[in-house]
Amino acid sequence: MTLLLSNDDASALLDMRACIEALDAAYSDVAKGFAVAGTRGEILTKTDDPDAAYQLKSMSATVASLEMGSVRINSDILTWPDIGGSRRRVKSPRAPGKRWTGLVLLFSTVTGEPLAIFPDGVLQRMRVAAASGLGVKYMARENARTVALLGSGWQAGSQVLAVTAVRDISQIRCFSPNADRRRKFCDDMSRQTNTEIIAAETAAAAVDGADIVLCATNSLDPVFDPDWIAPGMHIGCIRDGELPPAAILACDRVAMHDPKSISTKHYDVTHGLHVPDMDKQAAASTDLDFLATVPTAFDFAAGKAVGRESPEEATCFLNLRGLAVQFTAVGSVLYHAARAAGAGRDLPTDWFTEDVHP
Repeated sequence: MTLLLSNDDASALLDMRACIEALDAAYSDVAKGFAVAGTRGEILTKTDDPDAAYQLKSMSATVASLEMGSVRINSDILTWPDIGGSRRRVKSPRAPGKRWTGLVLLFSTVTGEPLAIFPDGVLQRMRVAAASGLGVKYMARENARTVALLGSGWQAGSQVLAVTAVRDISQIRCFSPNADRRRKFCDDMSRQTNTEIIAAETAAAAVDGADIVLCATNSLDPVFDPDWIAPGMHIGCIRDGELPPAAILACDRVAMHDPKSISTKHYDVTHGLHVPDMDKQAAASTDLDFLATVPTAFDFAAGKAVGRESPEEATCFLNLRGLAVQFTAVGSVLYHAARAAGAGRDLPTDWFTEDVHP
């Protein structure tokens, strides 16, 4: 039977520590040639809205040790509004009922059959944060206790889960431009994690004295000032442009999630379309050419690189561009947890297989 799961199932079943451990193991397999990180394609075309573009995105990967492969598919309407003086990337919910469209298909590498189908919303949030958690695990000081969080949205919440999973955090200071939203975020996440999370009046106030800084916004413009960097600090980001080049260059040690994120080769466009997503910061600055050769999350997981050699080093992890292998690894966690809990709905596998040679 093929298991059909919901975002509610994923939210109830996925544990951040398990997600981080799954990514760590899968990344080690990738580094050793036992798993495939995956291919990615983004097809962009114009819509009847001049301020939006349609994107059909797909990515796939396999992890032999899990006996699983996955495909993630997104059908999105992208917009780039100016909010509070900053350009943002926003997926517009224009499917019926004001909903989004994103699916993950999980397959058996033993039989080829589809094992599970589920939406990507909760899973993608957890895998982004789990990768940031690996950055903290390998690059932040062991005695790091205070965190500055820039952002108070959907992704920011999972960053809290990740950083508290890999370090004994005593306090998190959060800043985002909307005061009411950041106060509510701090209250909600404090209760959820039993960690002191307080609202900061400015980004600079949040960062001042922090051991770890995590940027988790939808901004295409910098949200961090290079002057805020202090010895021993670890900085992480989840979006190209959140950190200005000067901040990256000022760090003593830099690592990337995936160096391919520098390129725009995975974009295919029609009508001569050019969207802000294609303005890659690293590609535009020759000062950042060195990012193509820095250590990666794969290197850390396989023990091929170290993220820190002294307490004084300022380190930076660029958690840029999602990888298909994340959906295989975290999807495996979700699948096994769902089977153990009896969650989801079984559908006849022959609905998705065929008796005609493809």
